[in-house]
Amino acid sequence: GAWGGIGQPLSLLLKNSPLVSKLSLYDIAHTPGVAADLSHIETKASVKGYMGPEQLPECLKGCDVVVIPAGVPRKPGMTRDDLFNTNASIVASLTTACAKHCPEAMICIISNPVNSTIPITSEVFKKHGVYNPNKIFGVTTLDIVRANTFVAELKAGLDPARVTVPVIGGHAGKTIIPLISQCTPKVEFPQDQLEKLTARIQEAGTEVVQAKAGAGSATLSMAYAGARFAFSLLEAMSGKQGVVECAFVRSDVTEVPYFSTPLQLGKKGIEKNLGLGKLSPFEEKMVAAAMSELKGSIKKGEEFAKNFK
Repeated sequence: GAWGGIGQPLSLLLKNSPLVSKLSLYDIAHTPGVAADLSHIETKASVKGYMGPEQLPECLKGCDVVVIPAGVPRKPGMTRDDLFNTNASIVASLTTACAKHCPEAMICIISNPVNSTIPITSEVFKKHGVYNPNKIFGVTTLDIVRANTFVAELKAGLDPARVTVPVIGGHAGKTIIPLISQCTPKVEFPQDQLEKLTARIQEAGTEVVQAKAGAGSATLSMAYAGARFAFSLLEAMSGKQGVVECAFVRSDVTEVPYFSTPLQLGKKGIEKNLGLGKLSPFEEKMVAAAMSELKGSIKKGEEFAKNFK
């Protein structure tokens, strides 16, 4: 999805990083142009553009990390779930190519609805006999980035770059569960303000969709968040200790088979799932309320993958 609204700024951020040695860009149109443009930037990453399904195998060969933001964006009035039919097929065909041509790579899925596209990715990898749950990530980093920003806005004097709010659950509406009680530095809000803040974090994507008035969804902040997650993963893969990010992954932390929690990352992907930590009663209620929606979205993804040819 390198030519898309997320793909272009994300490619720019990746090209800018000393952690990246080789950047392979793929899309169904215009990728050679994006690659030519980025290749003039004075950083060490070499850039090559690949276009169309026949070039996809060559694009993926030898990749250590694959980031997938391909698909259609939300329009006003749409939920992430409304994107299901189009994006499910796109993710299934791209991850099929990954399973065949770079089965060992870390797979980072941005394409919505993440609550369904991660189960699809897992089933595709199982079908090809190369499934490793420690290497498949639903990128929910934008929820964390937003939570950090909004908390800092409410607490004047806090630098958003120093705020860390874990966000657990999923990546849609009420399945997005910010753990304000576990924020560092510690912050306190009266209950009514806490409820408003939580609702804003959960609906922040819609805020952008409406502000763009039909011209797309969150692309720049999503590119930033996707790059942040990719950099954390690359640092952990190169041996940095103590790297923690939240992501939507295969999990036995709750009753649902996929759930986002803080994860300790390492050379082989997920090193340790750090679980829920201590939840406030308000947060416990939100986790309970998210379960049925998560179950439905996960099942929908799994069913789709079973029938995908």
